[in-house]
Amino acid sequence: MNSPPLTRRKVLFQAGPLVLSQIAIATTGVVDTVVIGVFDDKVALAAVAIASVTFSFVYWSFGFLRMSTTGLVAQSVGAEDIAEAKAVFLRALILGLTFGIGLLILFPAISWLALKLFVADDNVETLATDYFYTRIWGAPALLMSFGISGWQIGRGQTGKLLVFQIILNGTNAILDGIFVAILDWGPAGIGAGTAIAEWISLFFGVWVVRETFGGFARLFDVAKLRFLLAMDRDIFVRTLALVSCIFWFTRAGTTMDTATVAGNQILLQFIAVSAFVLDSFAFILEKEAGESYGRHDATGLHRAIRITTELALLFAVTIAIVYWLVGSIIIDLAISDVEAQSVALAYLPYCALIPIVGLAAWQLDGLFLGVTKGRVLRYAGIAAAISYLLTDLLLRPVYGNVGLWFAFIMMYVYRAVFLGAFVPALVKEVTTSSNES
Repeated sequence: MNSPPLTRRKVLFQAGPLVLSQIAIATTGVVDTVVIGVFDDKVALAAVAIASVTFSFVYWSFGFLRMSTTGLVAQSVGAEDIAEAKAVFLRALILGLTFGIGLLILFPAISWLALKLFVADDNVETLATDYFYTRIWGAPALLMSFGISGWQIGRGQTGKLLVFQIILNGTNAILDGIFVAILDWGPAGIGAGTAIAEWISLFFGVWVVRETFGGFARLFDVAKLRFLLAMDRDIFVRTLALVSCIFWFTRAGTTMDTATVAGNQILLQFIAVSAFVLDSFAFILEKEAGESYGRHDATGLHRAIRITTELALLFAVTIAIVYWLVGSIIIDLAISDVEAQSVALAYLPYCALIPIVGLAAWQLDGLFLGVTKGRVLRYAGIAAAISYLLTDLLLRPVYGNVGLWFAFIMMYVYRAVFLGAFVPALVKEVTTSSNES
């Protein structure tokens, strides 16, 4: 199938709604942190930091529901097999519901283990537990929403995805204000607001993609299911390894003091925003790489890599400059505790480097997700996580929070290096199949 060549204008047209929707996702955590930072103290902020990173660890581990859906849908579209694309979506929706119910059942054990892994005082643990037991009720909704997001990105429906995320974030912000600023529920109110917002956005998302409910005849295709489960397993292990790095980073801060936990948590929100924005270009690369791979188009694949990376680099440099110039103003507005402010301001320069340093890793993730090379992602993720942990254990005992941040920056370098090692084999495979077709 011939396809019009990808252009910068087309990428920017797709990226606009994606960037805004990714900012909406990122600011869900930012809003939670800011509301607690303004209306409560550093103990509550530390509790939200511990609880939210636990949920990030758990939920990001199930990111394969979105990632595999995007790549497989895009490949099906490239091969002009829309019925299979719909079946891929339905499989993701069913798996999301199943895993969400499983989390509800297992979460008492998960929350107990999470609190044991952190070194925090009793007041922080109590407030973190309050957050845990309100937020978890949104699990089935959020995991099913991953499938909806995967479908929309794989089909290039970035405008619909933007509306979906705005509803989630807007509802969350309103409920945070009511539950915390007005009702004074503290971290429990943050968790409840997010969970309710996740269900509201799911109902809207299902209505938006209602025309997608087809492909039932292929839903239980054994070969397709085996490939999907293998892909999901590989992405799960990869994501678990990388989220473990975030978890380790937050836990390492708790071995210092509460102000360090709170200050680092604010900077993690900066990183989350930059990662989500730059992931927009990785998502477009997923879609374009998947379609090119599905139709055996080596030229289209090379062009997708080049154009999306050029534009992503431009955005990465812009974000880094903005953080460097006005990050201190944002920190002053976002947190009232003086000690936590001091920590955040001291380590802002490290945070500002990450958009540029992390760009290669995010783009390579998008490439290998689009061509559904789960095994590559698994191997590279595990290797990067081990390298990061060893670097942290070597530097943090000597340099404290400076060592913690330096090791965290190196984690992105390790990811890029290990993924990049597999690029030549991928290029050879696609070039060979393109010549044969």
